[in-house]
Amino acid sequence: MLAMSVAVHAHEKPLAAKVLVIGHRGAPARRPEHTLASYGKAIADGADLVEPDLVMTKDGVMVARHENEIGGTTDVANHPEFAARKTSKLIDGHAETGWFTEDFTLAELKTLRARERLPQLRSSKYDGEFQVPTLDEIIDFVAAESAAVGHPVGIIPEIKHGSYFQQLGLPMEDRLLATLAAHSYTRTAPVEIQSFEIANLKYLRGKLGTAHPNIRLLQLIDAAEQQPYDVVVAGGKLSYGEMLTPAGLRVIARYADAIGPNISAIIPPTADDHLGAPTTLVHDAHAAGLELHPYTFRPENQFLARDFWQGSDPKTFNEAGLIAQIRVYLDTGIDAFFVDDPAIGRKALEDR
Repeated sequence: MLAMSVAVHAHEKPLAAKVLVIGHRGAPARRPEHTLASYGKAIADGADLVEPDLVMTKDGVMVARHENEIGGTTDVANHPEFAARKTSKLIDGHAETGWFTEDFTLAELKTLRARERLPQLRSSKYDGEFQVPTLDEIIDFVAAESAAVGHPVGIIPEIKHGSYFQQLGLPMEDRLLATLAAHSYTRTAPVEIQSFEIANLKYLRGKLGTAHPNIRLLQLIDAAEQQPYDVVVAGGKLSYGEMLTPAGLRVIARYADAIGPNISAIIPPTADDHLGAPTTLVHDAHAAGLELHPYTFRPENQFLARDFWQGSDPKTFNEAGLIAQIRVYLDTGIDAFFVDDPAIGRKALEDR
C-alpha cells in the first residue's frame, strides 16, 4: 500500500504545449544505459526524446557514456591488453581512478562491451551484448526507429565535462553542431543540448542564433551549494543556488530555453525522506520564460520518496510508486521529465 501522506499541491500550468517523457540514458531500468538497445527500448516504450551523454575518444569521436570513466559501464577491466591504461585523474576537481575514454581510440572502444551500471539493483543478463555507440550511430538509429514508430523522436545530448575536454584539446561544442548539421534527421527533428556548465551553452546560443529552430538549450542544475565547473576554472563565485533565484533564472533565460534541476529542487525531501512542501522554482522559472525538465525518476524503492515505497526492501521494483510520485511532480507544472523507465513515465502521464 502507498502511504497517503503527500500534500495536494496547487497546479501550475506547464509552459510546454505537451509534457514530454525523456528516456534518461535510454531505458536503463530495462537495458544497459547508453546502448542502442537502451535507446530502442525507450523509443518503443513511448519516450519523446532519448538522452546520449557525450564524451570524447582519443581520436576525437563523440561517444555515449555517462562519464568518461568506463570501468563501471564496460568490460574494460576484463581486457588484459588495456590493463596498463588504468590510471587516476582529476575530473572537474574530483579524483577518479579507472579507464577513461580519452585514452582510447574509437576502434579500441569498439572492442569493449557494455555492462549494467547497477547490477545490485538491475539485471545484468545483457552484459557483454552491446557496443559503446557513437553520436553518429545514435542519430542514424533514432532516425530509423522514428520512422518505424511513425513520428519524430527527439535527441537530448549532454556535453559532459566540457571544460575538461576543452583543456585536453578535445572540445565538443563545434563537433556537436557539425554532427547535427551533417544528418538530415537532426536538421529538423527536436534536439535539446544540455550542459551543467554555462559558457558552452552561451557559446552554442551565439553559434545557433535563430537559424536552427529545432535545437534548444537546457541548463542543467546541480546541488545548490555547488558551482558549474567552468565558473570554478574561471575563479568565479556563482553557485547553482544563486542561478535558481528569480534574478538568476532571468539570466539563464537569455541563453537557454529550459532548466534541468534535480527533482529535489522542486519538492525537497523531509528529514525522513518523505516529500516536503514544493518550492517556488516551477513558478519562478516559468515567470522567467524557462521550461522545467527535472531529473531523474527511477522505479526502485530506494530512489522514491518514502511516501511511495512498497514493502521495506530498497531494491524492490515499484511501478505503482513511481507513477504516483511522477504525478505529484506533474501537478507542480513541470514541462518534461527524465525517467529510467519511459514506459512507466508514459503511463504516469497518459493515465492521469
